[in-house]
Amino acid sequence: MMRTVLEEAAELTRTGQPFALATVIWRQGPSSSKQGSHAIITADGHVHGWIGGACAEPTVLREATAALADGTARLLLLGTPEQFGGHVPEGMTVVPIACQSEGAVEVFIEPVLPAPHLVIVGASPMAHTLAGLAEVLGWRVEVVRGEDFEADERSMVVVATQGHDDEGVLERAVAARPAYLGLVGSRKRGTAVLGYLADRGVPAGQLDRVKVPAGLDLGRTTHEEIAVAILAELVQLRATGISVPAPTPTQEAADPVCGMPVSPVATTPRLTHDGVTWYFCCAACHRAFEKDPSGYAKARTL
Repeated sequence: MMRTVLEEAAELTRTGQPFALATVIWRQGPSSSKQGSHAIITADGHVHGWIGGACAEPTVLREATAALADGTARLLLLGTPEQFGGHVPEGMTVVPIACQSEGAVEVFIEPVLPAPHLVIVGASPMAHTLAGLAEVLGWRVEVVRGEDFEADERSMVVVATQGHDDEGVLERAVAARPAYLGLVGSRKRGTAVLGYLADRGVPAGQLDRVKVPAGLDLGRTTHEEIAVAILAELVQLRATGISVPAPTPTQEAADPVCGMPVSPVATTPRLTHDGVTWYFCCAACHRAFEKDPSGYAKARTL
């Protein structure tokens, strides 16, 4: 049995994957959308669930991708202001759609971004203190041994192995290209570790991303204060928006028949003519282009 949209949302949340939840708030017929319908749009542009037909879905996909990029929810009216008597509620964005149907849909799109993922490599008292503090903030935290280390580009990694294979762990951590990578230790120790990795051929551009020592510089401190300093640095980086990359918005294209913006993802109708790939909002526009590809292509390139 297929999972429901909300079950899918729960699974994505559990695994720390970003997605947008689109909900139909209101509809005006004729429209294939139903009030209360949900759909999930993942960061790679896939739609799970039902939010509307060929006219509504490309617009919702485009706006959901933008919501994931800037972290801001949006309320959309897919139609015209006249369908609200010319008085569009404050905060609503009107998105004209080029379908011939006179229906309209109001959709709320909410980005659901994963909790920060912190990977702490090591078993020192500082590592466990840092883990406890991060958990208070609701972060996803893993404390692992060096040989069990795994991370990705959305992870924040703190290497606190205290001389136990610092070089090997840091080399694997650098290769994972995490959003943040810090080494707990003195500057002298850090210089030695980074120098060793440079001699092994690790690119300087990757080594330059390693923060040594990890955390805000508080001078000589206790292990509890070191944990606070590291967490403070991570919170500061997240507040400035540079520590965890947002999903990249899908590049837009214009339907050559109706001019409607479309997101060229795997499910978008397309046709290649004279070496140029054209994307369409729906099958009707695709068929119209097939009947006169040269005419539509010429009109769009003038």
